[in-house]
Amino acid sequence: MTARPTVPPALPALQWDLFCRVIDNLGDIGVCWRLAAQLAARGQRVRLWVSDASALRWMAPGGCPGVEVRAWQAPPPTPDEPAPQVLLEAFGCEMPPEFVAYSANRYRASGQRPVWINLEYLSAQRYVERNHRLPSPILSGPTRGWTRWFFYPGFTPATGGLLREPELMQRRQAFDRMAWRKAFAVGDVGDMGGTGAGRRWMSLFCYEPPALAELLAQLRQRPTQLLVTPGRASAALQAALVQTQADRDGPQRPGHRLGRLAIANLQACPQPAFDEMLWACDLNAVRGEDSLVRALWAGQALVWQIYPQHDDAHHAKLQAFLDWLQAPLSLRQFHARWNGLSSAPLQWPDDDRLAEWSACIQAARARLLAQDDLLTQLLGFVASHLAQEGGHARPTINWPCPAPAGEPVRESRSSSHRGP
Repeated sequence: MTARPTVPPALPALQWDLFCRVIDNLGDIGVCWRLAAQLAARGQRVRLWVSDASALRWMAPGGCPGVEVRAWQAPPPTPDEPAPQVLLEAFGCEMPPEFVAYSANRYRASGQRPVWINLEYLSAQRYVERNHRLPSPILSGPTRGWTRWFFYPGFTPATGGLLREPELMQRRQAFDRMAWRKAFAVGDVGDMGGTGAGRRWMSLFCYEPPALAELLAQLRQRPTQLLVTPGRASAALQAALVQTQADRDGPQRPGHRLGRLAIANLQACPQPAFDEMLWACDLNAVRGEDSLVRALWAGQALVWQIYPQHDDAHHAKLQAFLDWLQAPLSLRQFHARWNGLSSAPLQWPDDDRLAEWSACIQAARARLLAQDDLLTQLLGFVASHLAQEGGHARPTINWPCPAPAGEPVRESRSSSHRGP
């Protein structure tokens, strides 16, 4: 479970300006905060411009040295502050026009042109490899003649990889899951579920899975501890309980029993604590992109609820991920039912099947650990552009490079949305 050693690029401390629009579900800010904190840990200076920073109060209550959070509508930096050397727009958010004009003015004054990057959505679909690192020349406005570069996260060596802290696997190996479970049972819900080997632990971080009521009906017959995250997952659980008329009052208490199922409602927690919850569980139900990546690093069996899209574009995206995962048939069938792509009965895995799912995730994790993480690749990308251009980046390609027909270079929010 050891990551391949990588040598960080020789990159001096640069000024990075990251832009994040929080739409809903908090995945945008979750990914951007991880990136900002990891950049700072590598000695980079970061200004994180965010439209709604309220989630950081519980996601990262201590902040991070080297990361300065600024409001989206705040004015650009003053002439006395460092000029941007790297501009990064997360998920096609497009920085405010005032900042674009400010960057152009600073360039005219200093001759230092920043590297401009659009960090795209995560997908296992084939167009990601083709479009990763492609240029997009700016043809109008104050930055006419500049180039914005597409940087795609992904699951294969031909993509930008996934965010992974250098010490993550060491933390994972040192984690004592039984001690965590015992502390949780005493501190949060009392000794209502037990921590014995015969009891399964499952986390629930979802939107509104069509098969949730069906899952609860099966779990009440089996010794299970269900950890329910706040927000949409908690609301979906309450609706499913009402739907099955199992608990008309809904899960309002810190923890309660439903047959052999023990349900615990969690509070919002910092990102490292979310990791520990994933590590402690036998099966993790996750949603969106950020939690999917963290569940892959956890190495436990997982089921992913992809963000549903009105044009059903998420069907192909889910299929591409399962293909890359080399998922066994039973895991594919569970995903299809969980995501509403099938009406077949939900098949709760027995011990052998759950072990097969976990082995699948661990094999996928091993493939990912053999690749450079996203930040290492991103630093290398910036370093290469700075080296080529003698300290600042200038466009070298003057024509658009569109994706093949039917596969857009940038996924719009209507076709691919990120959940936490």
